[in-house]
Amino acid sequence: MSVVVVSGTGTEIGKTVVTSAIAAAAIAAGRSVAVLKPAQTGVGPQEPGDAAEAVRLAGSAVTAVELARYPEPLAPNTAARRAGLRTLSPAEIAEAARQLSEAHDLVLVEGAGGLLVHFDDEGNTLADAARLLGAPTVIVAPAGLGTLNSTTLTAEALRARDLNALGVVVGSWPQDPDLAARCNLADLPKSSGVPLLGAIPERSGTLSPDRFRTSAPTWLAPPLWGTWSPDSFLTKWSPPAYTKPTPAGTSSPAGV
Repeated sequence: MSVVVVSGTGTEIGKTVVTSAIAAAAIAAGRSVAVLKPAQTGVGPQEPGDAAEAVRLAGSAVTAVELARYPEPLAPNTAARRAGLRTLSPAEIAEAARQLSEAHDLVLVEGAGGLLVHFDDEGNTLADAARLLGAPTVIVAPAGLGTLNSTTLTAEALRARDLNALGVVVGSWPQDPDLAARCNLADLPKSSGVPLLGAIPERSGTLSPDRFRTSAPTWLAPPLWGTWSPDSFLTKWSPPAYTKPTPAGTSSPAGV
């Protein structure tokens, strides 16, 4: 794989940390890596964006490129229109990724929000850029309630466009996961039809860069240059056995 698209089921679910972790794991495996952020929204002209965060976490060996920046935290097309700025086409995104791939073993293209947010007035999306590139997509998903539906819809949208969903990475795995999160681990691959390829511990983006880089391969499966085992993780976090509720108005036998 020379180009991999990193998309999510929505916003604020850990795409940048997942992108940074994949970059760090690939670099540790001896690959040269570039991170392409086509559209950065919600940051000012002098503020560091997601591409800069990938460099901070994964290291200065990462080449970071941002194509467009829009000040309001909105879908790229909406943010561009409101600010009076030009939009990006899928062809521009694909060409930038191709150029980076000529000098790097791996190019990670990080989307904005979910897979089908609009980049321009014609309704083009990150999926259209992925099609032009023939690139597989990593789906970043949250752990809790609602993730089965949104992840499955994203996987179906990729398949409907004849695009390859490489796998799912949980963007922020809780330190103390609730029942829904633990059940979702086993159900995500069945529901979405794509494999589980990693789980990033919550607040990983606040780790020191050195610790982040050392830990990143342990959060990701071998297809993403890591050592993480989905079977071991599923065993560790398997949900407890079902306990039948006690009917209202009854009490347990004495001594129990």
